[in-house]
Amino acid sequence: MIVGPVRYPELCARGRQLLLDHGFTLVENSSTVPWTDEQLHALLPGADAAVAGVEVYDEAALEVADDLRIISRLGVGLDNVDLKVARTRGVDVVNVPGGNAAAVAELAVGFMLALARQLPAMNTASREGRWDRYVGVELAGKSVALLGFGAIARLVARRLSGFDVELKVYDPFVDADDVAAAGGRLVGLEEAVADVDVVSVHVPHTPSTHHLVDDALIARMRPGTLLVNTSRGGLVDQSALVRGLASGRVGGAGLDVFEQEPVDASNPLFAFDTVITSPHAAADTVEAYDRIGWATAQAVVDVFSGRTPANVAN
Repeated sequence: MIVGPVRYPELCARGRQLLLDHGFTLVENSSTVPWTDEQLHALLPGADAAVAGVEVYDEAALEVADDLRIISRLGVGLDNVDLKVARTRGVDVVNVPGGNAAAVAELAVGFMLALARQLPAMNTASREGRWDRYVGVELAGKSVALLGFGAIARLVARRLSGFDVELKVYDPFVDADDVAAAGGRLVGLEEAVADVDVVSVHVPHTPSTHHLVDDALIARMRPGTLLVNTSRGGLVDQSALVRGLASGRVGGAGLDVFEQEPVDASNPLFAFDTVITSPHAAADTVEAYDRIGWATAQAVVDVFSGRTPANVAN
């Protein structure tokens, strides 16, 4: 079987050992970057299972994967796998919903706090010997909009409960009573972003949600609104965000994801000192990798033991 995620032996030791104990021979990505399409396609012929990172399993890849029985995604997002084509070829695709929810939720709240208190700017000033006074704002008592209310957003809501925030939620697939039980109020998209201090994005990236945050939605925000995105880069129109930051409509942004990754150093978002970024690392905690690594390996073992794995997505 092939294993695409980098640093897999280090980060997923328990799951990896489970695969070895069940007799699997692992062809692992020993580099520090994801496999290219060319590298992946060269490895797929003869592979009977795959632990997938962010490498792309599209129709072209699956066409050369004649022996593949399962793609076990090391994470939650499946936008790099063509689920329909995989199904027609008899390939189970599984993921681990909620496996990294706590990690992502904590980073989202961390972005909110860092933006509110200007932590990166204060850190830079201190290191440069400048004892400047940066007057931030408190998160306590502010209003927060959650776009999407899945596992991650629900944990964000739980963690924000200690800050006594006013919580507005947009999600067309959840019940108002469910949101109310978490201390929030279910509203439409435009109402969610209007007159709040923070907008945090937590929806899956699909054709219908591509560029959910665009010029029109940003125009609905009040000046100085903070934007946090720990979901997928394609949910936010980067050009619109640049315009929003330049105009002050967006007061700052905490971004773990970008439309094009890896991000280039010349990205115009880096021109704003009110933008805080991380390299698509929201899910990267020791605890999350252990949980997800084990569940991912167990799914592969289940398929080859004649059992239906948990969380078959297709």
